[in-house]
Amino acid sequence: MPRPRSRLRLADVAERAGVSLTTASRALAGRDGVREEVAERVRRISQELGYVANPHARTLAGGTASTVGLIVHQIDDPYFSEIAGGVIQRAGEQNLIVQICHSGRDPQNELRQVRHLIAQRVGVVIIAGSGYVDPRMEAESKAELSAFQNSGGRLTVIGRHFLGADAVRPDNKAGAETVTGHLLSLGHRRIAVAAGDARLSTVADRLAGVAAALERAGLPAAGLPVVHTDFTRGGGRDAAERILRDHPDTTAIVALNDAMAIGVLSALREHGVPVPHRMSVAGFNDISIAADLAPGLTTVRLPLAEMGRQALCLALMPRASRPRRKSTGHALVVRDSTGPAPSV
Repeated sequence: MPRPRSRLRLADVAERAGVSLTTASRALAGRDGVREEVAERVRRISQELGYVANPHARTLAGGTASTVGLIVHQIDDPYFSEIAGGVIQRAGEQNLIVQICHSGRDPQNELRQVRHLIAQRVGVVIIAGSGYVDPRMEAESKAELSAFQNSGGRLTVIGRHFLGADAVRPDNKAGAETVTGHLLSLGHRRIAVAAGDARLSTVADRLAGVAAALERAGLPAAGLPVVHTDFTRGGGRDAAERILRDHPDTTAIVALNDAMAIGVLSALREHGVPVPHRMSVAGFNDISIAADLAPGLTTVRLPLAEMGRQALCLALMPRASRPRRKSTGHALVVRDSTGPAPSV
């Protein structure tokens, strides 16, 4: 029989698991330095015993329910830094502190960050960034976050489908359809896509929008050249290199985020390919530097800072019986990186 919760101590968990008090503490906090099989045993035993960390001890250790935990894929990507700015601004208005974690688009690293934040007794967790096409890749995080919500924690997500939480939904499919339609209206028919990892749901949604625009114009989407690389500036460079090599007749490139578009522009400049006279380039997100590039980047605008604010606003509301969804909308911003298709 499990002991009454009021009598349980971390030392009881450590003793039952056969580890030191320090190891048990690190395992439950999701910190490095503990082998995964040991950490899993400690977590399992703590659940079996019904151990609940002492909130006063956690507060002394630096954790507090007035802290918001924000997990982003890549903090040096302006997409995520601008979202984080919106979360921080709203948190400041509510006298809350934001702790930012970086997952690197690695599901296991994200799981470690989730466990760490929960162990630090944050009151709110916000996860910003694409989920995965295969929900099994998020299953462990979903289980941890479900328990967190059931214990009174609040969770909101930006750009995720399968975590069972209030969500801010970027207008991915519709935005990609709009920007592709813009290129088609300029006469482009040989369009290629610089895409991120095919496992990411954001990539799948935006590709679906590109395909929808082509099909609406009576063009086959099946033959669309799509190059999957990292969802980063470096990935955009790699994608452009491969498009130039394997699809030299391409006249327009749709990059599925602005970071990739910047990489595409860099590669084209290096190869002496004039933009937009020989190649048009379009991005997605409208990060703050998109207007300052040379040429300025045509892109799909999402309200990035407002998305961060909305996510925290949802988290601060009482939990609803069913997850709430807020769509961002989008706007096409036409700048100098797109122009009429070159004559053959």
